[in-house]
Amino acid sequence: MTNSERTYSNLAEFAPDWILTPGDSILDALEERGWSQAVFAQRMDYSRKHINLLLKAKVSITDETAIKLSSVLGSSPRFWLNLEAQYREHLAQREAEKKLKPHVPWLKKLPIKEMVKFGWIQQANNKPQQVAECMRFYGVANIEAWQNLYEKPVAAYRANSTHPRDSASVSAWLRQGERTAEAMRLGEYSPKAFEAALQQIRVLTCEKDPNVSIPKAQTLCAAAGVALVLEPAPKGCPVSGAAKWLGLGRGLIMLSLRGKSDDHLWFSFFHEAGHLIKHGKKLTFLDLLDVDGLDEIEEAQANAFARDHLIQPADYKKLLALKPWSEPVIKEFAKSIQVSPGIVLGRLQFDRHLPWGQFDTLKVRYSWPHEA
Repeated sequence: MTNSERTYSNLAEFAPDWILTPGDSILDALEERGWSQAVFAQRMDYSRKHINLLLKAKVSITDETAIKLSSVLGSSPRFWLNLEAQYREHLAQREAEKKLKPHVPWLKKLPIKEMVKFGWIQQANNKPQQVAECMRFYGVANIEAWQNLYEKPVAAYRANSTHPRDSASVSAWLRQGERTAEAMRLGEYSPKAFEAALQQIRVLTCEKDPNVSIPKAQTLCAAAGVALVLEPAPKGCPVSGAAKWLGLGRGLIMLSLRGKSDDHLWFSFFHEAGHLIKHGKKLTFLDLLDVDGLDEIEEAQANAFARDHLIQPADYKKLLALKPWSEPVIKEFAKSIQVSPGIVLGRLQFDRHLPWGQFDTLKVRYSWPHEA
């Protein structure tokens, strides 16, 4: 491999602010051999004018030229054609960056620092490149498409003064859920199969290790045509969960771990499952902290679905009859109905039968790897 070939072999992965032309590589090769441009023109059987234009990248390396370069300077014709293609790509990228400069202010809306921290996007070398990176993340060709697909739908939800909401941060979280779901292998959606999966997942709540329970729950959901995705929420995204329909009728349930405990996690999961089972396939359901969604009736239905799936009404009556409650009583009852003690405790606390904080050692606490 020549010095020139070593220099350019990884050009596709290298994105400097400056651009090397194919002519630079040719000049390096001429210098190695001690050839003048006139000698090179003779060997290539081209006019000196054409060689001059070639070295200045004023003319492109054609198939014929690539074959001649291979014969005269070495390396394969493919190398020279790739060198030309990569150079032209760099020129196109630079031109595209010029067009993206007016959109740089858009970046101030996005939680770039956390998107990079969570591994959702790459940190770019400059701001126009960062705009391009974010457009790839959202899968849009321009800012207007982003506004219509992501910002405006989120902005329609009511805000809360206790937990301020930033539409762009919420949209980033939702988009990452879509991207993760796109990489999953999902079966055909079946309401019956999903209901059956929920019964198995309910029992999985007894598993304290999320590294065991969550992958199993994801597998069960995927077989029924639903992607279960957990992603950390960036600043300005006070969400507990979301449910929406993807292409080909597949469903998406997204959770944020905002509650940091098993009762919050599993209630959020069953709440979002309730939306998928009970409500329309054209809607997106976004559950913000301390704020109901757009439709109070649908939110109440999803709450009831989660509540009664985790602890059936008849079982709850039995639980209330066990008063006064203690940790052993709650544990034994949870075991008898095959759910986690944290879920039973969380229900009693939510219904104000027990104060928040009491017996909280029964709850399993979660954290993201980047928080450890």
